[in-house]
Amino acid sequence: MDGGILTSMFHVELPVIEKIIRPIIVYIALVVGLRLAGKRELAQLNTFDLVVLLTLSNTVQNAIIGSDNSVSGGLIGMVTLLILNYAIVRFMTGHSRIEKLVEGNSEYLIRDGKIQTKRLRQEMISLHELEMAARKQGFISLKDIEEAVLDPSGALCFIPKKPEPEVMRFKELAGRLERIEALLLARDRPEQENT
Repeated sequence: MDGGILTSMFHVELPVIEKIIRPIIVYIALVVGLRLAGKRELAQLNTFDLVVLLTLSNTVQNAIIGSDNSVSGGLIGMVTLLILNYAIVRFMTGHSRIEKLVEGNSEYLIRDGKIQTKRLRQEMISLHELEMAARKQGFISLKDIEEAVLDPSGALCFIPKKPEPEVMRFKELAGRLERIEALLLARDRPEQENT
């Protein structure tokens, strides 16, 4: 193999310390930016959010690698990001206050069966998007939901309404009537077979 090819592939044009600092700065900027953008950027993506995230990765690429396109430079940036992410996640595991500060809190989008329209606006989630997410989890209508919680990860959790006591009594009585009917049918069958 030609020495020139190896040199161009693996020669790091920028100082190694710069190759380490660049990904750290971009990582922190992305964490802060995504935190400020809201939870929907993490999981509840619409077409516009997806376009932003795809172009975001391309936009910050040069900030991470600079003018160095070498394999070694890319590997240094990759290893730096992986180590930084591991260290931060490991650190936050033992520090719940910092984790809460970075990730945020869970937010109620529906509480006690009432849609929290102000919270929906703050989280930039439309009623239509909430309805679609509810249908994905098996709910026919938002009227069937007691609580909808937007987790810090961006996931939506739906808790169904409990049936009213009258509905429960009706179902219980209907079940008893079905069992009585089955017993009567079973009792009448032997008499009909004997005749």
